[in-house]
Amino acid sequence: MMQGGTFATINRLLAAAYRRHKTPIVELTKIRTANPFLILLTTILSSRTRDETTAQVSERLFTRVRSPQDLQALSVREIESLIYPIGFYHTKARHLKQLPGVLRTRFNGSIPDSVEALCELPGVGRKVANLVVAVAFNKPAICVDVHVHRICNRLGLLSTRSPFETEMTLRRILPKRYWINWNAYLVSHGQATCYPRNPRCDRCPVWRHCRRIGVNTRHLPNPEQNPKPAP
Repeated sequence: MMQGGTFATINRLLAAAYRRHKTPIVELTKIRTANPFLILLTTILSSRTRDETTAQVSERLFTRVRSPQDLQALSVREIESLIYPIGFYHTKARHLKQLPGVLRTRFNGSIPDSVEALCELPGVGRKVANLVVAVAFNKPAICVDVHVHRICNRLGLLSTRSPFETEMTLRRILPKRYWINWNAYLVSHGQATCYPRNPRCDRCPVWRHCRRIGVNTRHLPNPEQNPKPAP
């Protein structure tokens, strides 16, 4: 198990790389608006969808929707046309149509700021809920998506079989001061360098601290012998 000093080093190196890479779409939405409702919508839309598509769709949706009342006024078919070609747009359109009513009846029209309460909303699971808590409310939460799950296991930080198990393990071993930014740093790293297949270990900022679990290292170049700058 990694020691606290290694956590600090990995966090510092990934933070530096994050500043050089493109900002994940949900973080970008936070930069553009502090509205928790819009951050929630972006997070729901981003699930299992490329950031480029989510950015285009969110921009189009936000020309019509700025509040739960705006969303309530649209039909499911109108929402579908606004969010196409987002992944699972039929299902997401139904969930978005239900969202204003649930917010009104259960939460007095406000966006809740806890993972448990957010999970009561249609279309919101733990991944989305944790991300909203961290991004919209700046509260410690660990959002585990495919990037976080893959990279944490590849690093040798843990050995888990599911994102939920990864989240629960990180809650025990990851110092709380790193929780809010952990998802953004690892998502950025996964998109730019630590690919599911053929990771770019030759330009990885955390090469020295990675056990490369599950990676075929036979033909991997050593970045210390032939260094390449991170993109």
